[in-house]
Amino acid sequence: MEHSQKLTVWDRFKLPTPRFFRKVRAIGAALGALGLVLTTTQVPLPAVLVTIGSYLILAGSVAAAVSSVAVEPETGTTPGVQGRPGGPSVGHSSPADA
Repeated sequence: MEHSQKLTVWDRFKLPTPRFFRKVRAIGAALGALGLVLTTTQVPLPAVLVTIGSYLILAGSVAAAVSSVAVEPETGTTPGVQGRPGGPSVGHSSPADA
């Protein structure tokens, strides 16, 4: 039975990001920027808006970070990294997939 290596985070950063996740990354960055504006503005804002701003920063940064490491299933391996490109198929698991 062959042992397969999984992609590291660094390998995922080097591979191209799918178009959908590039859009998610841009939206996440925009949400984070909006949250930053809400939390650091010089104009006194209600506490609710500042709290919403901090949550926007969190949600935007998580969305941008997670979408940055998404890869296409067929390009899920790099030279020197052995393994299945897309992982196990849904509904088609076998002991050989482990």
